[in-house]
This record gives sequence, C-alpha cells and structure tokens, in this order.
Amino acid sequence: MRNRPVQTAGGLMIAGALLANVAFVLLGSSFDYPDVLREPAGDVLRAFHRDAGQIAPLFVMLAAASAILIPTAWLSRHLVVGRRARRVVVATGVAAGVVQVVGLLRWPVLVPHLADIVSDPAATSAAKADAIDTFQVLHTVLGGVVGEALGYVLTAVWTIAMVRNVARRPGRWFAPLGYASAALIVTGLLEPLGVGGAGLANFVGYLAWSGWMIAFGTSLVRHGATRTTAVVVGPTEVPLVVGAPAHA
Repeated sequence: MRNRPVQTAGGLMIAGALLANVAFVLLGSSFDYPDVLREPAGDVLRAFHRDAGQIAPLFVMLAAASAILIPTAWLSRHLVVGRRARRVVVATGVAAGVVQVVGLLRWPVLVPHLADIVSDPAATSAAKADAIDTFQVLHTVLGGVVGEALGYVLTAVWTIAMVRNVARRPGRWFAPLGYASAALIVTGLLEPLGVGGAGLANFVGYLAWSGWMIAFGTSLVRHGATRTTAVVVGPTEVPLVVGAPAHA
C-alpha cells in the first residue's frame, strides 16, 4: 500500500523546484533578475514599471514556489526518525518557506506603488527620493535580511536535517548532493560582504538543491519507500520503516 503523505511530499518537492526555476528564468529574461539589483535603485524601479504587468505575476509565481516548502516541510515529518528530528524538520522548513515568501511578495505588493512614483513625470523630486529610500529599506530588510539571509540559513538547515535523519536514503547521491547544495546555498551570506564568487556559488547551490529535490521527490512518488511510522514502546520511540526497499 502506498503512503499518500509521502507521495504528496514528493510531488510537492518536484512542483516547487520546477516552478521556482521556471519563474527565475522568466524573471531573468523579462527583468534581468537578479543582476538588475546591482543597478541604482531608481533604475530598478523604472525597469520594473516598464513591464510591471508581467514582472509582478512572475514574483508571485516565485513566492508560490517558496510557499510550497511549507506543506512539504509539514509532510516531511513522515520521512524522518525521532521526535526531535521531526520538530527540527518541520520548524526549519516551514520557517524557510515563510521568510522567502515574505521577502518576495514585496515586489508585487509594495514595489509597484514606489515604481509608479519614480516613473511619474509629475512627481516631485522629494517624492521620488522618498520612494527610492523606501525601496532601499525594503530591499535591505525584507529582501536581504528576511528573504535571503534567513532563507539561505533555514533552507540549508532543513536540507541537512533531512539528510541526517531520513529513515532511508533513496540513493548514494542523496547525502553528498544534499550536503553540497546546503553548503553552497549559505555562501550567499558572503555576497553582501563583497566576497568574490559568493553569488555564483549560491546560484549553483540552488541549482543543485533543485536537482536534489526533484530526484528525492521522484523517488518518493515512484516508490514511497522513504517513510517511517513511530512505534512507541514504553518510553522509547522505535522507527518502523514501511515500503519497498530503497536503492543503496
């Protein structure tokens, strides 16, 4: 018998990774994202304004992809052994999804109004300056601190917790790819410090993480093998692995 929560978690892993990459590619082609963020704030807002009708929905799509991690983390408690491990997996995964959603939704919710002001010929210089200052604060707090820094750390911790505590690993690739992608993702913390190559390493890390999620999710959907049921025997909790044997 298939384990429906496990297969659902696998499907969500695949969907989230694919949706995020599609949105990222489309944002790169329509908005030059994320390279556009290196431009002056006023130029970023004017570029957003020129095609806001297409750019804003793409950020909603990217936020939706991040939001998929929330139910994925909740369902992933079925995949790991131990009460403490389950708490860590759920808490870090849900938090990772939430902070990234909060950071990304500033684009479709808050940025359009600021872009309208900066692009309005009738707006005063003071109004435009205020809009640019507000954008920079939002970019630093919601983007840099909440969405990126916290998102990097929480995503990496969730990934490591999954690798360390999953009941059965679906293949030999699982741990090396998971650990490597987590390590590369957190290098994004070094980019604001001017460390060369940090941004590229972070990008490669997310590509590797997407591959890890898709491969892991595919295994769960096809085999439903990596799952546990907690059997309480007295004061102890014994994991009972159910399903077809995973590949070595």
